[in-house]
Amino acid sequence: MHFEQALIEHGALTLAGLKPASLFRFLPRDGKAFIARFLECREELAKRGLRLVILKGCRKTGSYLLCLYRERELTALLARTEYRQFLYSMGYRPWDGVRGCLRQLAVRLCLDEEFPHEIGVFLGYPLEDVTGFIAHGGRNYTCSGCWKCYGDPEAAQRRFARYRRCTELYRRRYAQGATLGQLTVAA
Repeated sequence: MHFEQALIEHGALTLAGLKPASLFRFLPRDGKAFIARFLECREELAKRGLRLVILKGCRKTGSYLLCLYRERELTALLARTEYRQFLYSMGYRPWDGVRGCLRQLAVRLCLDEEFPHEIGVFLGYPLEDVTGFIAHGGRNYTCSGCWKCYGDPEAAQRRFARYRRCTELYRRRYAQGATLGQLTVAA
C-alpha cells in the first residue's frame, strides 16, 4: 500500500470530519520517496485546515507512526474542562495547546512500551470509554468495535456503523480515482 492510500484508508474519518484525529502506522518501501510524498500531502491538507505529523519513527523497523488531525476540532475537544482535567491528571500540560499535548504524547510513545491509554482522547473517543478502559484494564466493556466502549452500547454500535460506512465509501472513491483533495472536507 502506498502512502496516500494508507492515509485515506486510515484517515477517512478525520478527512470526512467525523473524528478530530486519526493515527496510523506506515512502513515505506523507499524512505526518501515517502518523506517527499508526506510533505506534499501535509501541505495539501494544511490548506484545508488539517495537520499531518509524524509522532514517532522506528529505526529498527523503518516504520512511522503518523497523526492526521483537525486542529480546530481537536483544540475545542481538549479545551473542554473534563478533557483538560483528565489530561492534567495523566501528567499532560493541556494549557500548552494541541501541539504541545501532541509533543507530550509523542514523548510517551517513544518512552513507553505500550500505547498510552489516554491516546483515545486525542482520537476523539468518548472520555467515559477512555477512563473506563483505564479503570477496567480493557475488560468489562459494554461493546467493542473501533475501540472498547464503557457507555451506551447501542449508541456506540451506531457510531461504529457510521464509521465503517464512511471508510468503505472513501476506500471505494479512492479506488475510482478521487484525489486526496477531493476526499478532504475543509475544516
